[in-house]
Amino acid sequence: MGSFIYDATANAVEIEDRTLAHLRVVVMNKLRRSEPFMLELDMHDGSGHRSYWIHQGVPLQFRFFTNRPVSLNRFWIEALMECASGPNGLTIVPEPPAAQPSDPAEPRLSTIN
Repeated sequence: MGSFIYDATANAVEIEDRTLAHLRVVVMNKLRRSEPFMLELDMHDGSGHRSYWIHQGVPLQFRFFTNRPVSLNRFWIEALMECASGPNGLTIVPEPPAAQPSDPAEPRLSTIN
């Protein structure tokens, strides 16, 4: 279980490493394009959810629990990017099935350590 850490106040939310790796790619790409957005995260302790305004001026950290590489699912990244660009902002949607490795039309993305 990794952590998404927002701002310098160490405001952290625990997120499973696989999900965090995909979230990292989406956040990185949105901020690279200078596209701020809202991020909605459910709290795992049952205390509701939090909304974060993601902008280039706010320090962010993605702390992973393990050093094991994560194979990225292109379809999940695309679904998350679509959410992030929508009117309600980015929410963690379920991971869709990945393309079969034998499908040459849909190459797998690299891994994140």
